[in-house]
Amino acid sequence: MLGFITGLVSANAFEWYFHKYVLHGQGKKKDNFWRFHWAVHHKTVLQENFRDSDYEHNILDAWDPQSKEVASLAVAAVAVSPLFWVAPGFTSALWFSQYNYYRVHKKSHLDPEWAYKYLPWHYDHHMAPDQDKNWCVTFPLWDYVMGTRLHYKGTEREKLDIARRLRKVEAMANKQNIPSAVNNIKKSQKEMN
Repeated sequence: MLGFITGLVSANAFEWYFHKYVLHGQGKKKDNFWRFHWAVHHKTVLQENFRDSDYEHNILDAWDPQSKEVASLAVAAVAVSPLFWVAPGFTSALWFSQYNYYRVHKKSHLDPEWAYKYLPWHYDHHMAPDQDKNWCVTFPLWDYVMGTRLHYKGTEREKLDIARRLRKVEAMANKQNIPSAVNNIKKSQKEMN
């Protein structure tokens, strides 16, 4: 049991480290394998108001951010598998955490209302002006330990940003004569509040 708990805490620490130093640190560099996270995933999430429609297709359909995410998790699962014979509880927790990471991350970007309610730290990571905070996706333990948990949801700043985004969409919709897009965004924002 102690091994499993240690594995969960370690996996959360690794999630924090990997997101900060690899997915963002390396991912912001041009021509880096990890660039997909910053250049595609973050961009899509901002454009789609926290949604990422790339999660809607099968991971085998294309070599894109979602298939790269799954491949990276699979490689990590194989890499820690020799530990199973020495520390089965610890290794099982790592495997569970990898599975849970993908499940929660995917669900959050396919169901933004669910994420807003149950993963506010991940919503804060993507939607706050500073996307270099709130590194943990599944649970913010190591964000609190490392001092990188920044609250954004429910703040005055969030309200101002939502109003600004809404004005921007309204202006674009009026230019293109698309009133239904504006109504959809207003409805989505009301459901989140």
